[in-house]
Amino acid sequence: MYKKLRWVALICLMVPMFASYFFDDCFSTLSQIFQHPECLELGWDSADYGFYAGGYSFLCVCGGLIVCGILLDVFGVRIIGSVFVGLMALGAGLVVVALRSGLEPRTSLLLAYAGCMVFGLGSEIAGVAVTRSIAKWFKDGPVAFAMGAQVAVARLGTALAFILSPVLVAQKAPGEMYSLLETARPATFGLALILGGVLLWGIFVAMDARFDKARGITFGRGAVREEDKFKISDLGKLLTNGRFILISLLCVFFYCCIISFKKFGTSIVIPRFDMELDSAKWVITMIPFFTVVFTPLFGALVDKLGKGTLWMICGSVLVLAAHLVIAFAPQGVPFWGYFGISLLGVGYSLVPSAMWPSVPKIVPERNLGTAYSLIYWIQNMGMLLVPIFVGRIFKARSGVDAAVAAEWIFIGLGCVAVFVAVLLRGASRRRPELRLDEGKAK
Repeated sequence: MYKKLRWVALICLMVPMFASYFFDDCFSTLSQIFQHPECLELGWDSADYGFYAGGYSFLCVCGGLIVCGILLDVFGVRIIGSVFVGLMALGAGLVVVALRSGLEPRTSLLLAYAGCMVFGLGSEIAGVAVTRSIAKWFKDGPVAFAMGAQVAVARLGTALAFILSPVLVAQKAPGEMYSLLETARPATFGLALILGGVLLWGIFVAMDARFDKARGITFGRGAVREEDKFKISDLGKLLTNGRFILISLLCVFFYCCIISFKKFGTSIVIPRFDMELDSAKWVITMIPFFTVVFTPLFGALVDKLGKGTLWMICGSVLVLAAHLVIAFAPQGVPFWGYFGISLLGVGYSLVPSAMWPSVPKIVPERNLGTAYSLIYWIQNMGMLLVPIFVGRIFKARSGVDAAVAAEWIFIGLGCVAVFVAVLLRGASRRRPELRLDEGKAK
């Protein structure tokens, strides 16, 4: 019975992340409209949009992720996870209010930034709670496949945002004005999805409580064994664990190559490959669609065959190759845009399939909340800074010049990601007892 219920629990965990990904990317295929602030009643330009996008990571980087990750380990996913799923909805609501308020552009930007900060912290801790919960419910089962499936469904949220947002904010003729309500439509739809995710999270909380009760786990005084309690010294052990640090560094450099790229994807591929907005939208949408297909598949292969660190190297190399193609392929040839994004999508599937299931192999279960939070904290440092720099490039330059200049940032990040993945494989070979590269077939 438990084995069947864990798939129901997985569905309940998937929907909040699906909604979070949609909201986070609801403007990604609309980034080009911010290059013409005179046509936006909102009044934001590309630098403002980059500043807003970076707000997602501000509270995370300022220590919120670490503190909240520790709280997650101390008080459990049901209490702390529920708080931050709620904060995710609150932050999204603040963003929608800012977009529709009619406030002066600078004021609306600051209010939206504050909302994005709250949404980002809530979303990241909710993501930690979801990952930790999957590790718990699938501890003796196909954990890599389950995590891969969750990631795939979450990225369907990104795909839906890429496709639906340009429909909700229909392209206008040059010089026509986008109203506040039109600009806010994608975020408003995203908020509705998040509220649905909150409901399903509540169902999961009830299931998780019954699951623990059935296993004889309670949370009264003295119920937790001394060796299972979180200790501050555990934080120091994580920060001195070389393999954990390498996974964290791979996470930040790898994900910035993709997540930050998506924020400006249409602004890059339109001038580089002479595409119309509708074509560019579908090209960028290929990234999450590829991951929907390949992430669960690669996760199942990691479960069976192992070789996790080798998968991470291959994925990092593919992402670097993708950015080299996008930057230097022949100008104005759409084929190369499709080819580059295809490489990016496959690479984006490979690394997470092996990386996230590797963490429980090197970190005790009682510290998983803190461990995942530390990884996300390091990742968010890049997600805070990279959009700001790229947004400034698009404000200072235009067309192909801006696109190639932005790509140099992603190429540099990709080179470091490959280097870190190679170091991680070497570390795995030196400590085979950690089973980072071991699969069930062995």
